[in-house]
Amino acid sequence: MAAFFSGTPKHEAPEPLEGPVVATITGGTVLWFALFLVQLPFYGWFEDHDRTWWVWTCLAGGVLGLYGTWFVRKRDAAIKRAAASETPADPDAE
Repeated sequence: MAAFFSGTPKHEAPEPLEGPVVATITGGTVLWFALFLVQLPFYGWFEDHDRTWWVWTCLAGGVLGLYGTWFVRKRDAAIKRAAASETPADPDAE
């Protein structure tokens, strides 16, 4: 069991997957807000059954999703700026 926790990796870590991150986070944020709005008319039922945290969890997910959307948009822009600064402006200058 000690060899399992030795801390030495046996193989190299894979490259991170890149995909439509902004669209994924935005879609999740819309879903959280939609769930919040769908549950609002049933707030009395949730309150009677001591489940109001469901409603507030959806609102928190939507608000955190707004921050996440802002964050990944800035990250995406920074990645694009870094990629643009690494490529030479004149391809014949190599």
